[in-house]
Amino acid sequence: MVNLSIDINGLLLKNPVMTASGTCGFGEELVDFFDVSALGALVVKGTTREHREGNPYPRITETPSGMLNTIGLQNKGIDYFVNQLYPRIEHLNKNIIVNVSGSTVEDYVLVCEKLSDLPHCTAVEINISCPNIKEGGLAFGTSCPAAAQVTKEVRKAWNKHMMVKLSPNVTNIAEIAKAVEDEGADSVSLVNTFLAMAINAKTRKPVLSTITGGLSGPAIKPIALRMVWQVYHAVKIPIIGIGGIMTADDAIEFFLAGASAIQVGTATFIDPASCTKIISGIENYCFENNVSDFKELIGGLIT
Repeated sequence: MVNLSIDINGLLLKNPVMTASGTCGFGEELVDFFDVSALGALVVKGTTREHREGNPYPRITETPSGMLNTIGLQNKGIDYFVNQLYPRIEHLNKNIIVNVSGSTVEDYVLVCEKLSDLPHCTAVEINISCPNIKEGGLAFGTSCPAAAQVTKEVRKAWNKHMMVKLSPNVTNIAEIAKAVEDEGADSVSLVNTFLAMAINAKTRKPVLSTITGGLSGPAIKPIALRMVWQVYHAVKIPIIGIGGIMTADDAIEFFLAGASAIQVGTATFIDPASCTKIISGIENYCFENNVSDFKELIGGLIT
């Protein structure tokens, strides 16, 4: 038997595999393909204070070894989630992690306050890759003071596990990770999508309505691995690795770089059951390599 369970700073997971926010809606989309309770945690779509329509179409396109999206945080707001969605999904998994987005610090705090009484909402993932309106459009996640501020204020309002999702569109991601750790983050998830674009050579126009969007998929994995490795050597809190994880081998690489758990996103567009296959693959890897507990792999990169 291989032990796949892990305690991520108080967040108890049966295995280290989660969905990535925005790639499977609120989990209901997956129930026809596998038992969602088999996941270590279900990370649901980004939720904001108010209803958001999102960006105009087209807002998704394929790219070489990846995909671009500019969804624009489309969702029906926190009140709809609490009153309508949560009652429908609370049975799906004991760990439902809500990705929280906002334009101001007050937005993050209010959303977390409204989530605090939901028993199966065991953690929030604070997405600090959103525009900060009060700071002239600067993303919270690209400034140490801004990242620290939102983390500090949410910490006051949220007494369960707080995961902070970091933007890769920065000069030094380790500095951002250290800033949120110092203000009470229980873990960091990285990386979010990379700012990128696609052009139609025939029309000479951008493919996406917003011109630029977020790049995900296998194309970003080598950069995401590097960033996880850098952050692992800069902070003491656990890391959740994200970025182009398609197979169990990809997940193993993230563990060796320092991740304690991983999130699977773009892979689910190709195979909705990819998460369960990755869980089985991690177990098989450990068995074949005489690893009794997958945690032995964390930070095990040999240099």
